Amino acid sequence: MTFVRPVFRHPESPKNKLGYTRKFYEGALSTLCAGCGHDSVSGAIIQACFEMAVEPHRVAKLSGIGCSSKTPTYFLANSHGFNSVHGRMPSVATGAYLANRDLMYIGVSGDGDSASIGMGQFVHAIRRNLNITYIIMNNGCYGLTKGQDSATADKGSVNKTGAANMYNAIDMAGLALELGATFIARSFSGDKEQLIPMIKAAMSHPGFALIDVVSPCVTFNNNVGSTKSYDYTREHMEATAAVDFVPMMTEITTEYNEGDAVTVPLHDGSLIHLSKLAKDWDPRDRQSAVNRLYQAKAQGEILTGLIYIDTESRDLHSILHTTEQPLNLVEQHQLCPGSTVLEQINAGLR
Repeated sequence: MTFVRPVFRHPESPKNKLGYTRKFYEGALSTLCAGCGHDSVSGAIIQACFEMAVEPHRVAKLSGIGCSSKTPTYFLANSHGFNSVHGRMPSVATGAYLANRDLMYIGVSGDGDSASIGMGQFVHAIRRNLNITYIIMNNGCYGLTKGQDSATADKGSVNKTGAANMYNAIDMAGLALELGATFIARSFSGDKEQLIPMIKAAMSHPGFALIDVVSPCVTFNNNVGSTKSYDYTREHMEATAAVDFVPMMTEITTEYNEGDAVTVPLHDGSLIHLSKLAKDWDPRDRQSAVNRLYQAKAQGEILTGLIYIDTESRDLHSILHTTEQPLNLVEQHQLCPGSTVLEQINAGLR
């Protein structure tokens, strides 16, 4: 069975500066469970790309296996896409990015896809500072295989069967911070006011940008006792800051009082305005971010917002000093320069 969105839209639907309506950034109708948090994340991606006036053909969306990895079907239908095997999305994304640095890469994964079978790939994408917006839709369970606890389920959290999880959870944001990720954020699928500007900022960041989104599974993990349920998340969510993203070429204004806010410039001239809520926290200070994460964990809070950002980030192409030209635009005379050039190279190695 196929699911296709209705073609009709209001004739006066708002358009972005490219002349596109929001419809141009949508995909097929979702086949996920009604009320799934993942659909809210897809909607936030659509809205972020619409507001940023992203050209869909300049986006490559990649995923692995799982409920979350189905979602690229539901947004940016006019973009490039690749659904890889379980846990292997980071290596596919690395190859694609090295071949074509002109595309914007959005990687969608889940807590099973990244925190279990794909953990080895996840950590190396971070240490290489792959230029990708990496969104983990984190529900603490394996939704495709009937709700078993995942590696991000909190110790003592009770699943739908009534069994309590016996193992310590892997904190994906804390792990990314330890490994040296240059942009780390956490959000909640039910908080688009925070999530949409966070996605915009991540897409503007030159390097690995992780957004760990608590996205409750309404079928298997939205029960009393689950720490990934809607009610638990709403009751225990603690924001680092109120977030506002200001794109380049937009008039920049702010009404924050001195000392109450942080303005973080990005490499392309965009700004992130953070109205600080958490005490003794600076998103540009890695140690400050580590301390705030540990404090939140000790207090049973789910810390959301921009946790850490490195404004001097250098992505994989900068580290490797590769060509600025996408490989699909390299001409034959550049790929095969002839025996004379080959002899010069060999002579330089003697």
